[in-house]
Amino acid sequence: MVAIRACEEADHPALAGLMGEMQAHYKVPCPADDDIRAGLANRPAGTELLVAEHDGALIGFAAFSALYPGPGLRSGFFLKEIYVAQAARGLGAGKALLAELARLALARGFGRIDWTAARDDERLLRFYEGLGAKRHPEKVFFRLTGEGLARLAED
Repeated sequence: MVAIRACEEADHPALAGLMGEMQAHYKVPCPADDDIRAGLANRPAGTELLVAEHDGALIGFAAFSALYPGPGLRSGFFLKEIYVAQAARGLGAGKALLAELARLALARGFGRIDWTAARDDERLLRFYEGLGAKRHPEKVFFRLTGEGLARLAED
């Protein structure tokens, strides 16, 4: 059985390893383990983490933050990241993480959860749609980084 709970400081070593696996999965550069742990310990206020456990091992996580305003001027969550270890896929951890996030949203009076997903990962998109999530093609995702971020900050 998969158990979901809030992340605790004692989870940081295992979570850092899982985040390293996630970076490799997405084929993106990964900071050193110590840097990941420092990021976890010093993450911005308002950032929350849920972890998924199975047989005493950390197998997944969800990172999210509250946002305001949303439709109807209600609060909501933005799910920044959800990841389940490759070896633990199929145990229901992803659905369990999202279900707990939905319970948290409703308990706090929030009206929605938003997130992004890879447009070309049809399996993942079917998973999200199977949970009742709807695609919103009228929205465009933007990102400002690197030189563009620095240039705008100078204006």
